[in-house]
Amino acid sequence: MFDGLTGRLGDIFDRLRRRGALTEEDVGAALREVRVALLEADVALPVVKSFVNGVKEKAVGQEVLRSITPGQMVIKIVHDHLVEMLGEQNEGINLNAEAPVPVLMLGLQGSGKTTSTAKIARLLKTREKKKVLMASLDTRRPAAQEQLRVLGEQVDVATLPIVPGEDPVTIAQRAMRVGRLEGYDVVMLDTAGRLAIDEELMDEVVRIRDVTKPVESLLVVDAMTGQDAVTVATNFNDKVGVTGIVMTRIDGDARGGAALSMRQITGRPIKLLGTGEKIDALEAFHPDRIAGRILGMGDVLSLVEKAAETIDREEAEKLAAKMEKGNFDLDDMLSQLRQIRKMGGMGGMLSMLPGVGKIKDQLSKANIDERMLKRQEAIITSMTQKERRDIKILNASRRRRIALGSGTTVADVNRLLKQYQDMADMMRKFKKLGKKGLMRQGLSALMPKGR
Repeated sequence: MFDGLTGRLGDIFDRLRRRGALTEEDVGAALREVRVALLEADVALPVVKSFVNGVKEKAVGQEVLRSITPGQMVIKIVHDHLVEMLGEQNEGINLNAEAPVPVLMLGLQGSGKTTSTAKIARLLKTREKKKVLMASLDTRRPAAQEQLRVLGEQVDVATLPIVPGEDPVTIAQRAMRVGRLEGYDVVMLDTAGRLAIDEELMDEVVRIRDVTKPVESLLVVDAMTGQDAVTVATNFNDKVGVTGIVMTRIDGDARGGAALSMRQITGRPIKLLGTGEKIDALEAFHPDRIAGRILGMGDVLSLVEKAAETIDREEAEKLAAKMEKGNFDLDDMLSQLRQIRKMGGMGGMLSMLPGVGKIKDQLSKANIDERMLKRQEAIITSMTQKERRDIKILNASRRRRIALGSGTTVADVNRLLKQYQDMADMMRKFKKLGKKGLMRQGLSALMPKGR
């Protein structure tokens, strides 16, 4: 979402770093460019003015201009102001209330509200170990209640049984009653959306709010709608009251202005980010980490957290034991490919590493094809267990059969086997390299050699 802004700011700050000393004019010129970059990223004008003025006030001080690395000092000031603009600290979902805790989900139709409801329910169930009940209050949109029921089955979270003809307020009351009687920790209420805000929508949501008294009222907004998302948030906050914001589709090509404007204009924190279509594509909003991503500093902490969530510890320990003995077969390679895909693919992993923004052109020329991971997985799953354990038996006819079964070519099969052979050779050198040496070579070995 922030790629365009990251590129512009990176160019501006690179010029500042190259200067041995900075004058007030240098800082002023850089901040004028920052102002243009923020406006092009669709950040609201009042927010841009406040941001630039705040940075300038600190950046032209004598302690900055006369410091050993004035360029770095200016960048740090910009980073700190970005964090302040975004909310300074992560604010998670508030469950500090008597069970069952009501969580009201708000938003316009098409913002991803129902899917976000299921994603949050899954998050509360897996991370917080909460017993969650979901209830759809959308009686207008065809199959809306059925959609939530299906999502509930996917994430293994209970949904309130559908009673035809019930109105939204009655459904909400029944959901809270079932939550109390059956010992649920959290009741998530997915309200109806509209294509635009209207009085009928607001009246309905206010009635639901009044009978359920939610601890959290989470507004789901689509980052792709830009400043319209900020307008929607302001209207809902003024008329219903919003405690936090869930921003969806941040993996798209939105310019990022809505995220940067939201906290300043509404006074409400962004709590969660929808990072993709998959049911587990949801992450906490950490202002300092987002600021780091915008300035090309990476987000290693989020990468580590994602790895901790997706990597099977028992499987990892088995693989480590095999590696110590120099053993590594195609089943192990398949496991590693699947872990990379779970973590967002090579592109998702690389985007969180510091400095990667500066080498995006080189990476694009390196032709990292995310589809190659799927093709490689298909190739390995088209092999027999005997073939996976011993590639020496893979003669020409077997390779043709594997290519046909996986929908690839013999050349693709050969490339995979060469890549596997390189990794196996590296694993055999494990004891000689040690763990640090393995880490240095591991990433390059896992990089798919796309066409």
